[in-house]
Amino acid sequence: MEKQYVIDAITARDSWRLFHIMAEFVEGFDMLTDVGSAVTIFGSARAKEGDELYAKTYELATVLAKNKFNIITGGGPGVMEAANRGAYDVGVKSVGINIQLPLEQKPNPYINAQLSCKYFFVRKVMFIKYAIAYIVMQGGFGTLDEFFEAVTLIQTKKIKPFPVILVGSAFWHPVIRSLEKTMVATGMVTKEEMEIFKVMDDPQEIAEYIKKFVIV
Repeated sequence: MEKQYVIDAITARDSWRLFHIMAEFVEGFDMLTDVGSAVTIFGSARAKEGDELYAKTYELATVLAKNKFNIITGGGPGVMEAANRGAYDVGVKSVGINIQLPLEQKPNPYINAQLSCKYFFVRKVMFIKYAIAYIVMQGGFGTLDEFFEAVTLIQTKKIKPFPVILVGSAFWHPVIRSLEKTMVATGMVTKEEMEIFKVMDDPQEIAEYIKKFVIV
C-alpha cells in the first residue's frame, strides 16, 4: 500500500510538472514572437569585464546591433553580459533567457526583455526557435552543449540550416582538429557535416555573412 502511495505521489508531481513546462513554453512564445531578426550568442559565464573575450563579445554584439540584429543570450554574466550590453548600448532588443540554478545565476543588468526558465530544454527551444543565427564564443561544457544541439538539429534536418558560427579561430581550431582526428576519421561524422558550421573572427564579416540568410 505504501509503495502504491509513493508511485501515485510521483505520478501526481509529474502531472503538475507538465503544466509548469507548458507554462514556460507559453510565456516564452508570447515574449519572443515579435523579437524580429535576432542572433543568439553563447559563451562562458566566467569571462570578466576587462577580459579580451568580454571585449570581443561586446564589439561583436555592437556590430550586429548596428546591422539591425537583436541579441539573445542566456541572460547571465560573462559573455552573456557582454553581448547583452552591446545590444543595450546600441538600442536594439537585448533578450536574456535566464536559467534557474541551485547556485543562482543572476540576470545581468543589460536586458530589456527577460525570461526565466526552470528547464534547460525549454530554454534551448527558445534559443533556436527565435534566432536566425547562432554565434558561439569561447566557453565550457554548457557552450559546447548548445553548439552541438544546434549542429545536431541541422544534421538530422529537424530544423532548416542557418548560420552556426564559432568565433575565435585560436580557440576553436584545436577543437575542430580533434573532431577530425576522431569522429571524421572513424566515419562517425562526415566531412560534409563538418561544414554545417564556420569559424570566423571579424565582426563585420560575421554580420555580412548572417545577412545573406535574412529573408527580406
